[in-house]
Amino acid sequence: MDLKALRCFVAVAEEGHFGRAAVRLHLAQPPLSRRIRDLEADLGCRLFHRIPTGARLTAAGEVLLPEARDLLARAERARERVRAAESVREVVLGTVAGAGLDAGPAALAVLRRTHPGLRVRLHEAPVTDPTGGLRARKTDVALTRLPFDTSGLTVRQLAVEPLVAALPSDDPLAARPRLHVRELAGRPRFRLPAGTDVQWRAYWLAADEDTPGPVVTSAEECLHAVVWDGVTGLLPAGAARRHARPGIAFVPVHGHPPSRVVLARRADSPDQLVDAVATALADAHGARADTPVDAYTAPADPVRHPHAARPGMHPAAVAGE
Repeated sequence: MDLKALRCFVAVAEEGHFGRAAVRLHLAQPPLSRRIRDLEADLGCRLFHRIPTGARLTAAGEVLLPEARDLLARAERARERVRAAESVREVVLGTVAGAGLDAGPAALAVLRRTHPGLRVRLHEAPVTDPTGGLRARKTDVALTRLPFDTSGLTVRQLAVEPLVAALPSDDPLAARPRLHVRELAGRPRFRLPAGTDVQWRAYWLAADEDTPGPVVTSAEECLHAVVWDGVTGLLPAGAARRHARPGIAFVPVHGHPPSRVVLARRADSPDQLVDAVATALADAHGARADTPVDAYTAPADPVRHPHAARPGMHPAAVAGE
């Protein structure tokens, strides 16, 4: 099976729509549709039911989806191993929702002096993978956010980041200087797919699991959902600043624990170069190695936390950045 066709298949299956899948893959829709038809011809069965709202997997498509994801992941791992055999040593740094990236330039400056032959490559993991690619062994170390299942991982807290509510700019709450998380109750939210880490899903939804709303897999999709579906949801304040755009307001939220930015790596994979990258990132954040993550206690009102009252987070200020 052709890997390009499999990537197209997975994109359409996850988006539930040929047009959105084409945008995600940076393809025109006709070539994407041709690849899906070629794949169906190769397999001798239909993979999608075309419906008025998009596309729905057939029984055969449901069987193919996990297999296709596995094949694509293995192909990517093989590609990286082959490249590594013929290149300078590379450490892959995973990141989730922009966690900790502000300290990246300072860490890289140190690594260029201390390890000139080392290359650090960034892997942006989807928001459905809070380990930043560690469990799938796509990455060596990750900048991510708690809470999630950390079994088998070594985790060091680097920073605490406040949260904001992403709202349509015409929402009555959008003009507020801040709001309590309870004020979002009953509103449709963007949601994470079933199968995503339970603690991670509960933290970012901050509402009943039955709350309606579109399922998203990236920060971009979260913001599309706000604009096109009129939903709301929680985002880290830094990610909101990076993604500011017309039609969306970001309002500081209290009454919910702030996001804990952490550095994570697999506990079973000691590596001196990975140690060097982890140390440089921790030093750039001013993190203390002797501060265990389980010692953290969320403030009763995160807005009063010294990191929470950052300027520019009122909707009008964010829009003007």
